Amino acid sequence: MKQNTHPEYGPVTIVCACGAKYETRSTAKYNIDICSACHPHFTGKSKLVDAEGRVDRFRRKYGQKK
Repeated sequence: MKQNTHPEYGPVTIVCACGAKYETRSTAKYNIDICSACHPHFTGKSKLVDAEGRVDRFRRKYGQKK
C-alpha cells in the first residue's frame, strides 16, 4: 500500500454554538450550530432560529406583524 496517501486521522474536539464540546476522532475539525444538548427535538423546548434574517424577510414579504 502507498504511504502518505490518506489524511491524518486523530482525535478532534467538536464545539457546538451552545458551548457543548464532544471528543471524537476525525480527519477534519468541526464547529456545529446545533447539537443534541440544544436541539428542540431532544430538549422539548421550541426554538426559532432566524438564519440570516429569513424570518423577517418572510414577514415583510407577506405583511405579517411581529
